[in-house]
Amino acid sequence: MSFKMMHARLTCRQLEAGYTILSTAGSYKTFSCGPVQTISTLTLFKLPQFRCYCTDEKKVKKVSKKHLHFIDSLRIHVKGGKGGQGLPRNGGAGGRGGDVVIVGSKKDNFTLKDVLKAWPSKRIAASTGQDSRFFCLYGENAKPIQIPVPLGITVISENGNTIGEINRAGEKVVIGKGGIGGCAANGFAAEKGQAHIVTLDLKLIADVGFLGFPNAGKSTLLQALSKARPKIASYPFTTINPNIGIVEFNDFRRISLADLPGLIEGAHANQGMGHKFLKHVERTKLLLFVVDLHGFQISPQHPHRSALETIVLLNKELELYQADLTEKSAILALNKMDLPNSYPIIQNVRKTLTDDKLYSAYINTLPPEFRPSFPMKFEHILSISAQKDQIATTNLKNIIRSQLDIDAQYAELQESNLNDSILVKS
Repeated sequence: MSFKMMHARLTCRQLEAGYTILSTAGSYKTFSCGPVQTISTLTLFKLPQFRCYCTDEKKVKKVSKKHLHFIDSLRIHVKGGKGGQGLPRNGGAGGRGGDVVIVGSKKDNFTLKDVLKAWPSKRIAASTGQDSRFFCLYGENAKPIQIPVPLGITVISENGNTIGEINRAGEKVVIGKGGIGGCAANGFAAEKGQAHIVTLDLKLIADVGFLGFPNAGKSTLLQALSKARPKIASYPFTTINPNIGIVEFNDFRRISLADLPGLIEGAHANQGMGHKFLKHVERTKLLLFVVDLHGFQISPQHPHRSALETIVLLNKELELYQADLTEKSAILALNKMDLPNSYPIIQNVRKTLTDDKLYSAYINTLPPEFRPSFPMKFEHILSISAQKDQIATTNLKNIIRSQLDIDAQYAELQESNLNDSILVKS
């Protein structure tokens, strides 16, 4: 039996009608597909943990080309240029080798994929400094090689030390120093440039970061608030890459929103895509918890979590990943209020979260591993229907703007007080 072998970067959460999964154990799991055709008519796909059989080859080709992985970490080898040779008998000094420098790109849509496209070998070397010559005793320094990178990049060395960060357009960080040219100080022997491996780690810079378990309606809310058009479907893990949306107001104010893929319990321990996506929360100014009013169940093998349990678990995951994240301003959006029996749940959640004693008593009823040490305080608790209630989403948009302004004023006041205290001490 002959199969046409192809490779596709598809995951089971992307499968649509017509797809069947064959697990490594040999059992079938069908995702909303029609009658399974005979094995000889199917196209075989190689996946890390599954084999995917599709009855529509054209459809699979289209999806596999369309799906491109989001890159938020890139490991590269950089080498500063060697210094130019000195001229001992005449006291000439060689030029300095070129530096390898990363520069914050001025393009809004610049990504690490663009960096990889420009340097597919992931090896970047700067030029050698000019040698000292009889008619030109001082060799010319080599020009640095500049690598544009997206904003939000942290450069990490092989031993885990942070070399520098890029947070603004035009900001520069030297990641590979050029060698000193030959001169009297080094016996006129040119020095080699710095050569090592560094990791460009991207943490998205956005005003607001969406947090929630899968299928809470984060992507639907992003679409309702902004012009972004993320993938939306009725099954969990629809969002597998971060999406950025821009909210534009009538006075030309712009606010960026980051819809992060749904977390799962244990994300702090890097379960699911834990660290890969939790790190993007670090640089957001405001957290927006998007919670399904009617709870969430990731699979039949997992317990159903109520809305309150979901809030507490998200709080705990943030705390375990990085405790100071719980100090960020946060807004709670209770989504899917259009579904039946929503009002009693909304009232119960509001009453519990706004009463410290009641909330503390509720947390104590949960297993010890679920209890956060630092329960988060929400600046606003809103009930919305991202899909159907435009008035509620417009109200949420204005509240987000207002809270960002309040936080900015508070930060300015703190900075001003700090500067005053320094002046008094001096």
